[in-house]
Amino acid sequence: MLELKNIYKVFNPGTINEKKAIQNLNFTLNDGDFVTVIGGNGAGKSTMLNLIAGVYSVDQGSILIDGENVTKKPEYKRAAYLGRVFQDPMMGTAGNMGIEENLAMAYRRGKSRGLRWGISNAERALYREKLKMLDLGLENRMTNKVRLLSGGQRQALTLLMATLQQPKLLLLDEHTAALDPKTAQKVLDITDRIVSENHLSTLMVTHNMKDAIRYGNRLIMMNEGNIIFDVSGEEKKNLHVSDLLKRFEDISSDRMLLA
Repeated sequence: MLELKNIYKVFNPGTINEKKAIQNLNFTLNDGDFVTVIGGNGAGKSTMLNLIAGVYSVDQGSILIDGENVTKKPEYKRAAYLGRVFQDPMMGTAGNMGIEENLAMAYRRGKSRGLRWGISNAERALYREKLKMLDLGLENRMTNKVRLLSGGQRQALTLLMATLQQPKLLLLDEHTAALDPKTAQKVLDITDRIVSENHLSTLMVTHNMKDAIRYGNRLIMMNEGNIIFDVSGEEKKNLHVSDLLKRFEDISSDRMLLA
């Protein structure tokens, strides 16, 4: 579903602030894979997601989504393939619009627009059914302004909006990092259910190693713009946080030796 081939990305090249963010990155995401992505600050996790989404252009290499080369496509054209949820719950929704109006925007994305005004009864029934899946009571508050929702409710709504059209690829960029632990757990469980039920190919960046092990069928660790650990299946299920910490310690030791 996703192929990254020989990807390079350097920020501020040729200056004192030059940063080699991604270096010869090669990665394949199979159809239906749910991959968790971990790594230290500056490892290249969010940069990788931004390159896939077209926020940044690659310096070298190619990006294919479902077999189509999107390397040169701008961000707005790639949006047809992608669903994305950011760390900030405020980024994915329009606070001054109602819940059903936000869902209508997501549902009609990429579709031709007619002169008909408003939300049909059939659409409203669909939104109510989808909201019930969240188990947050939002199906009874569909006309409420989104700004009145809590951070967790808003992030769950954003997740629903991002997956309403069943994207070819779902990108989750630390989408529970700004939430309290209890709410984060609720949103992660909703995420797992939506991804599983819709067989969505998913990349989820997280700093929480327990979550990285618990969710998904595959885990990758990044360091200095490349993948240094890739594990799946039973091997992933048998991982412990201590295993991942050991790898982080090994990376730190290697850096000290190189210095």
